[in-house]
Amino acid sequence: MTDKEMKVERYGEENKTVKTGQVVFTGSSLMEMFPINKLLAEHGDETIIYNRGVGGFLSNELLAVIDVCAIDLKPSKVFINIGTNDLSWDNIPISEMIGNYDKIISEIEKNVPDVKIYLMAYYPVNFEAASEEMKECLKIRTNDKINRANEEVKKLADKHGQRYIDINRNLKDEQGRLKSEYTIEGMHINEDGYRAVYDDIMVYVSE
Repeated sequence: MTDKEMKVERYGEENKTVKTGQVVFTGSSLMEMFPINKLLAEHGDETIIYNRGVGGFLSNELLAVIDVCAIDLKPSKVFINIGTNDLSWDNIPISEMIGNYDKIISEIEKNVPDVKIYLMAYYPVNFEAASEEMKECLKIRTNDKINRANEEVKKLADKHGQRYIDINRNLKDEQGRLKSEYTIEGMHINEDGYRAVYDDIMVYVSE
């Protein structure tokens, strides 16, 4: 069993005891690594947020298990960050990723009436601050490509009458790159980076 499959299986078990009608975070590693419950505790905030992110997920992989990663929790709100791994591959066009994303939203809407869905702008990357092994990937997953993908995600949110949100202002340097002090290896975000976006995402969580 792969690491991804084990996580999905574990989430399935945890879903049996969740409180429905709460907030769910879902997506790939940038969502899974969001230490939201640690940050909530630090702020004395008792909001319940279930994190169902799975590192390494492509959009088609989340679509295949969107029941476990969102629907089964019958949430009131779902925050989604999926597609950045698709953007890391030359052979996956943005249109294909958006097609999967479209189906993910439709599945949630069909199974959880009145749910509010928040489509998150993709976080920026920093090629200059990247580790050597990450640089090849970031030649494909550029900030220019991320910005183009964000435009398509925005259109997708409009199509569904859902919300596109951009909480990246505190993460970006003057050139629009992920601030070097907030990145692990040019792409993933460290805890301080997540702290920098916490207040902005909580505006949407609590609205």
